[in-house]
Amino acid sequence: MSLRDASVPLIRGARLLHFSCRPATVQRMNAFTARWILPLDRPALPGGILVLDRGRTVALEPHGSRSATDLGDVALLPGLVNAHTHLDLCGMAGMAPPQRNFPAWLRQVIAHRRSRPVEAIEADIRHGIAQCVRWGTTLVGDISGDGASWPLLAESGLGGIVFREVLGLTPERAEAARETLRTWARTPPTGPLRAGLSPHAPYSVHRDLFAEAAVYPLPVCTHLAESPEEMELLAHRQGSFVEFLQGVGVWHPEGLSDSPASILAALKPSPTRLVLLAHGNYLDLQTPHLDAATVVYCPRTHAAFGHPPHPFRAMRARGVRVVLGTDSLASNPDLDVLAEVRFLHERHPDIPVIQLLQMATNAEALGFPRDAGGWIAVPIPSGCSDPYAAVLESTGMRVRIGAENPARPK
Repeated sequence: MSLRDASVPLIRGARLLHFSCRPATVQRMNAFTARWILPLDRPALPGGILVLDRGRTVALEPHGSRSATDLGDVALLPGLVNAHTHLDLCGMAGMAPPQRNFPAWLRQVIAHRRSRPVEAIEADIRHGIAQCVRWGTTLVGDISGDGASWPLLAESGLGGIVFREVLGLTPERAEAARETLRTWARTPPTGPLRAGLSPHAPYSVHRDLFAEAAVYPLPVCTHLAESPEEMELLAHRQGSFVEFLQGVGVWHPEGLSDSPASILAALKPSPTRLVLLAHGNYLDLQTPHLDAATVVYCPRTHAAFGHPPHPFRAMRARGVRVVLGTDSLASNPDLDVLAEVRFLHERHPDIPVIQLLQMATNAEALGFPRDAGGWIAVPIPSGCSDPYAAVLESTGMRVRIGAENPARPK
C-alpha cells in the first residue's frame, strides 16, 4: 500500500489516518517493514523491520526476521524536530519580507502582534501545527508570546517545549517579566509537552533577567547574536537599535547586557541545564560556555536576511551541538524542517546527508530521549539505491508511525 495516496487511510494496524492534526500512536506490539529504515545512528536497513510496543521502539531488525506490515515505497526515519519556531506568527506569512535592516523588520512584527485578535492568533497557531504534522515534525521548540500554543499543541499530540517569551528592558517591564517567569515556571508537563522560558533577546530583556531565568529548572531559549545591529548595540550602545528602542519607548542602556559571553555566563548551560541559542549568526567561536549550549540554526531564514555564511560547520567542529529550526512564517515560506536540510545540502554538498538529517531529528536537543518523537514514513521512489538522497528529494506528505506514549523528557 503506497503512502502517496493521501485520500485514503495510509497505514493499516497503526491507527494512522490521512491528514490529521493529531498523529496517531501505536497501541500494541507492531512490526513494520519498508523499502528502507534509516535510524541515522547506524547503517541503513534495506527492507528492515521496525518493532514497536505501544509506540516504543523495541527493535530494529534485518529483512525477513519476522512477519511485518509492509508499508511499501517509503523510508522510515526518526521524527523531525523543529527546534525553533514561532507558531503565533503564522499569520504573517508573506506580510513582512526579511530585509537587511533588522530593527525595521521587527517593527512590522510588533505591529502585527499588537493588532492581531486573539481568535486570529489561535487560528494562526493551528495552521502552523497543521504544517508541522504534514511535514513530519513530531517535536517542536515553540517561542510563545503568551503561552497560547500550549493547549493547542497538547491537543494536537505533538511534543516538545513551549518557551514562554518574556520582554522587559526597563526596570518596570523587567519586574512584570519576573512575574511571568515565576508563573510559567510552575506549569506542569502535559504528556509529551513541557514548559520552557525564553528571555527574548539582548536588546529586549534586562541583563538581570537572564540570570533570573537560570534560577528555574526549566529549559531556556534566547535569540542571540542574530544581527549586526544587535552586536553593535551591545558593544557600543549605538546603532539603529537605539532609535528602534526609543521609538517603542523602552530605551534603557543601563539594562543592556555587555556581550553574548555575559549572557551565556548568566544562563549557565551545562549537560544538565538545557540552553538553546536561536540563530547565533555572529557568535564568536571562542565564547565561553558555547560548547555547553545548543545552537539552533535556521538556514532559510538566515539566508533571507542576507547574513554572511553561518558558522555552523566551525561550531560542529568545536563540539557545539547545532540543530535545525525554521523560525516563523514571518521569515520562512513554510515550517518544513526537511526543506531546511535540502537547502543546506544544496549549499554544502560535501557534508554527508546523514549528518544533516541528524541535525534535523535531534530530540535530545529539546531534552527528550532520542526516540521520543517516534518515526515518520517518507515516500520514496521504488527501487532507489540511495535512500538518503531519495528522502531529500521527496516532497510528499510524511506520516508519523509511532511515538513514545507518553514521550517524557529526560
